[in-house]
Amino acid sequence: MTRVIHTGDTHIGYQQYHVPERRRDFLAAFRQVVDDAIEDDVDAVVHAGDLFHDRRPTLTDILGTLEVLETLDDAGIPFLAVVGNHEAKRDAQWLDLYASLGLATRLSAEPTVVGDTAFYGLDFVPRSQRDDLEYEFEPTDAANAALVTHGLFQPFDYGDWDAGEVLQESSVAFDAMLLGDNHAPGKQQVEGAWVTYCGSTERASASERDDRGYNIVAFDDEVRITRRGLETREFVFVDVELDSEEGAERVRSRVGQHDLEDAVVVVSIDGDGDPIAPASIEEYALDAGALVARVTDHRELAAEDRETSVSFADPDDAVTERVRELGLSGAARDIDETVRASKVADSNVADTVERRVREVVESDPDALTASAEQTEETTESTADEDATEGTAEADGGESAASSAAESATTDDEPTAQSDGQANMGEFL
Repeated sequence: MTRVIHTGDTHIGYQQYHVPERRRDFLAAFRQVVDDAIEDDVDAVVHAGDLFHDRRPTLTDILGTLEVLETLDDAGIPFLAVVGNHEAKRDAQWLDLYASLGLATRLSAEPTVVGDTAFYGLDFVPRSQRDDLEYEFEPTDAANAALVTHGLFQPFDYGDWDAGEVLQESSVAFDAMLLGDNHAPGKQQVEGAWVTYCGSTERASASERDDRGYNIVAFDDEVRITRRGLETREFVFVDVELDSEEGAERVRSRVGQHDLEDAVVVVSIDGDGDPIAPASIEEYALDAGALVARVTDHRELAAEDRETSVSFADPDDAVTERVRELGLSGAARDIDETVRASKVADSNVADTVERRVREVVESDPDALTASAEQTEETTESTADEDATEGTAEADGGESAASSAAESATTDDEPTAQSDGQANMGEFL
């Protein structure tokens, strides 16, 4: 029998909410997986991509990951992995660095045999290149075979890659596909094989409310998949439905019912009631000990009725507040979030936006259109601002969408990170 930990989407280096503590949390979650692997004496740790959050991780992130992998290697447990979409580079991958040090194996079309199981790898492949794939893998005499890869596969939600087609066309009969990219765990049988996601080890988005964890996969006469949770930083989710005469006091009361110490607090407001300044609720949560506080008011309030307070200490917060004022439809806000959100890798933005726009337009052709009143107000406001200050586009700048699209097709030379640390590219 071969027993492995199946993990992925660790996103090491993600400084979520621009808070250093969150950056450390992502590495700590990966370290916890490795500690569990050593304690359980598993045969291997199999990583299904997105070890790093970015293709240009800082030296601190690289060395922190190196330390964790050295601990695993000292225990005699191999680390088998593929490259995900977030970390993918056009040249040598960071995974190759660890492989050159004997700390990792980059899985490929050739089998890596652990116990009685052969593991194969397929790095993330953009949708535009998948038609050319032949799924040719070197045969094996091992009793079991597993394919480790990264992407959004059908029959799971949001899948744009057919797992059944991969299994049918592969030259090796796989007993399992161990997947990464979808941050929610799940498993289904396809073409007689188990197809499973391990989920992410930390919450990379406020939409990821379920506990984080990884899979334990045992290969024997049959494949058995079990789930184990991880202890991660507390996220406090507060959903408030306001009545017509309720307002900020009701929201503060609901938030105050929770232990907020060192937690990430995510407040969602719906219903009726008075206008609320999200910043005032965030300040209340921070004063109560929260590490981070984010408030979203989903109510359709006219811009002139909404009290706003923008802190320019965080440019992302300023942009978010400005988007709120634009009065966009829910679908349009979703597209904006896709373009600007850190969770969606540059290489995925174009495909993700295209898919979401197609889905929205098919279900409601008017979903992306703001009301005439909102459009008029926005146009007048923009005209006034342009007359006095000008815009980035007018000066030859680019929109967030076009910048993201360029990033998806251009691999810039490594540069120093925003925290002043040089990345490993300068040392290779």
